[in-house]
Amino acid sequence: MSERVDRAGLAVSTQLAEFVETEALPGSDVTADAFWAGLSTLVHEFGPRNRALLEKREAIQTQIDDWHIRHRNQPHDHAAYTTFLSEIGYLVPVGEAFEITTTNTDPEIARVPGPQLVVPITNARYALNAANARWCSLYDAFYGTDATDGTRPSGAYNKGRGARVVAKARVFLDEAFALEGLSHADARRYYVHDGALLVDDQPLADPSKFVGFQGHPKAPTAIVLCNNGLHAELVFDRTHPIGSRDQAGLADVRLEAAVSAILDCEDSVACVDAEDKVQAYRNWLGLMKGDLTDVFEKGGKTITRALNPDKTFTGPDGGDVTVKGRALMLVRNVGHLMTNPAILDRGGHEIFEGLMDAMITALIAKHDLARDGGNSVTGSVYVVKPKMHGPEEVAFADDTFTHVEKALGLPQDTVKLGIMDEERRTSVNLMECIRAAKSRVAFINTGFLDRTGDELHTSMEAGPFSRKDWIKRKAWISAYEISNVDIGLACGLSGKAQIGKGMWAMPDLMAAMLQSKIEHPQAGANCAWVPSPTAAVLHALHYHKVDVFAVQAKLKAVGARAHVDQILDIPLASFQMWNKRQITREVENNAQGILGYVVRWIDQGVGCSKVPDINNVSLMEDRATCRISAQHIANWLHHDVISRDEVREIMERMAEVVDGQNASDPLYRPMAPGFGGIAFKAACELVFEGRTQPSGYTEPVLHRRRLELKASQ
Repeated sequence: MSERVDRAGLAVSTQLAEFVETEALPGSDVTADAFWAGLSTLVHEFGPRNRALLEKREAIQTQIDDWHIRHRNQPHDHAAYTTFLSEIGYLVPVGEAFEITTTNTDPEIARVPGPQLVVPITNARYALNAANARWCSLYDAFYGTDATDGTRPSGAYNKGRGARVVAKARVFLDEAFALEGLSHADARRYYVHDGALLVDDQPLADPSKFVGFQGHPKAPTAIVLCNNGLHAELVFDRTHPIGSRDQAGLADVRLEAAVSAILDCEDSVACVDAEDKVQAYRNWLGLMKGDLTDVFEKGGKTITRALNPDKTFTGPDGGDVTVKGRALMLVRNVGHLMTNPAILDRGGHEIFEGLMDAMITALIAKHDLARDGGNSVTGSVYVVKPKMHGPEEVAFADDTFTHVEKALGLPQDTVKLGIMDEERRTSVNLMECIRAAKSRVAFINTGFLDRTGDELHTSMEAGPFSRKDWIKRKAWISAYEISNVDIGLACGLSGKAQIGKGMWAMPDLMAAMLQSKIEHPQAGANCAWVPSPTAAVLHALHYHKVDVFAVQAKLKAVGARAHVDQILDIPLASFQMWNKRQITREVENNAQGILGYVVRWIDQGVGCSKVPDINNVSLMEDRATCRISAQHIANWLHHDVISRDEVREIMERMAEVVDGQNASDPLYRPMAPGFGGIAFKAACELVFEGRTQPSGYTEPVLHRRRLELKASQ
């Protein structure tokens, strides 16, 4: 049991109390007494409401389970099902049309479409990389991935590959920043004359895309251009290995890439106690104060990483033009479900972690609001709230942040809210969810991963689901994606807030991402998630091709294109004609993903991992992907598609495969041959007890098992 101190009726871990009082509070204009009193009120007045909302979740789920059991082995009566969902309050009436009233959102939220990185807040190096991914090298992204020609580089620098990279970048420049009567591929000289960019004496086809330059106007060292709100920097250096071989001296093309980044306290981290939470909060504090650094060894050298400064150029009129050097940072709090032992209430119970996150992350963000040139230029704090089920839970989050603002002395609606549309009760009531926080909504997005996990759990009793790849081909998913955009536009988010799309989960397959992820801006999304800075710069190319606001205007004029009935179409397996090999293969793939993720979560506290699937394709695994896989096996177990003994045999066999994949990791603890470790037990529990987990979430099992391991060390 950790040492605790009393703070306004709360039993607070000494480690957390010291962090708050000696690091987070100084400079915030909030006293310790005011902070703890505000948190205590939040815990003791809002905690019972939180608990009641969770009880309502379970009550509704029980009613849905009972309905499916009563109608099992009967043709699905969709009309009766929809009526039933309305009767139990799962579907709520849709009110009058409205538009959000959110104000003071930053340009990155309101006016600049682009990629959005998601990164675990507990890793300072990753967090800094994400913030600094506002600007990335297009040359590096092309050269280091399969995006240039379908192959990945190996060995020493390949001049032929380098030439193909340069040629591909020139094609981009021709498409985004066309010249009059000339191709960038043939350009020999870039210079500025009378406030205009000239290339071999030829102007840009659209001269307004020229933003500024660095160096001498007759021989600039850098030129910055802008297209669809996104900047591109041409870097000139004839002494550089690349620039020296380029006829124009062009050494690199750097793109504005991760316009925004979500610093994640939720699915990509493993925070189970005060020690973990302090690590997360301390990194967020460093980002908000602008002084976070990380020192590490690379290539035999000691490197210190810090936040990049803004970029300053000379504009066409001779004045300074400043372009932001870092991504706009949002923080993702946890949802309403979990508690955390870092703080106990007056009754000795763990407090809800979401309430703790709300108070502490907002307190920390005050440091940014008090400085110039920081994260938000409009005086806003951006909190993404995941895993909310329906309008009542969104209203609860809105009320929570109203209390937080009063306790911390912040103006009403300083905290802007991101609503993750990833639970079915939110999807089918999205307009009312937005209405419940209409003065602070700054972000909505779709997320196939958690949304599928919730679909599996909500309709667990309806029957066996299709294989995972086939679930994505069903009608519900396209209706869900379309409806999210349509409702966001109908509620006036365009020009005020982000309408987002989900993660590209295959970080090594960048050629495939370039081919397919353009669908997100084409669908009207002004941001979409990417797993790395490299993916961000490549996805940025899509926003240069697509004018998202023009797309949004056309879609809004068309009106609603999807209906709730389509979203409620349950993706069950219509024809269960799988052979034994297909069933085994599906479960093996699920099991491998679960085990590869859980073993690192439990044993090493790593919340997000790159795990090879059964076809040896590396996938980004977090709790959302784990939720899908565990719920899918649980569904097939429940409906006798596969037996418990067969699943256990597969889990053991795939544990051996995962052991082999991690053999070079000195910190890795093998699961085989004993299969008695805590990590293996946790993975099995997620599968065999998956049907009874709240909303199918993995957090309760993972947190309990991780705490068990930490207590044993």
